[in-house]
Amino acid sequence: MNAPSPTAAVLIIGDEVLSGRTQDTNTNTIARFLAALGIDLREVRVIGDDVEVIVAALNALRAAHDYVFTTGGIGPTHDDMTADAVARAYGVALPEHPAAFALLQKRYGDDFNAARRRMARIPEGGVLIANPVTDAPGFQIDNVFVMAGVPKIMTAMLEDVAPRLRTGAVVHSHTLRVTGVGEGSVADILSAAAAAAPSLSFGSYPFGHGSVGELGTNLVVRGRDAAAVEAATDRLQAELEAAGIKATPA
Repeated sequence: MNAPSPTAAVLIIGDEVLSGRTQDTNTNTIARFLAALGIDLREVRVIGDDVEVIVAALNALRAAHDYVFTTGGIGPTHDDMTADAVARAYGVALPEHPAAFALLQKRYGDDFNAARRRMARIPEGGVLIANPVTDAPGFQIDNVFVMAGVPKIMTAMLEDVAPRLRTGAVVHSHTLRVTGVGEGSVADILSAAAAAAPSLSFGSYPFGHGSVGELGTNLVVRGRDAAAVEAATDRLQAELEAAGIKATPA
């Protein structure tokens, strides 16, 4: 029997996200990254810059999932508290990491001040995550990956993270586009299809909301068995068309 696919959680850290000043795009990037590796993203939390809140959330997530990915709070300012919180969650010291210090010192030269030195602090036992954009590293400790909040930097860090992860079976999906009717018209057919294939996931994602020529829904069938997904999609399409509802692969 195949081992279950790994599970993951994302912890978005930053008052600026909660206030609406900054839009979170990192969740979508990480979700797509994990899906390609066959890792199931099960939970996402958004929290503020508060050490105690970060510690509590991190401890809960790392105990519940194979991997936790955090973004935000590892910069040079006073409100960048993630490294402090991770060290506290693990009960370890937070010294300057020699390799991180050397990277930052080389980058900033005479401008390597006390604020920038904060970015060289890595919880004891942490392993650096390379940052090819600005050099300031993230870090991994146990099953927790701590990355930057800036989307361009976070995305670049994922390249160094990928080889460290245990992968699973990739989820396959097929989509049928139904137009001219609302999702209420296909709900019973979709429910019957889901009941007939309990190992698969069936979803309905409406669009148009009544606009002329746009009303419809995308029906998505997902699962790890590609042949089963294809067969279930074909059956669903046949059932829809038998009911006089046009459905085309999207």
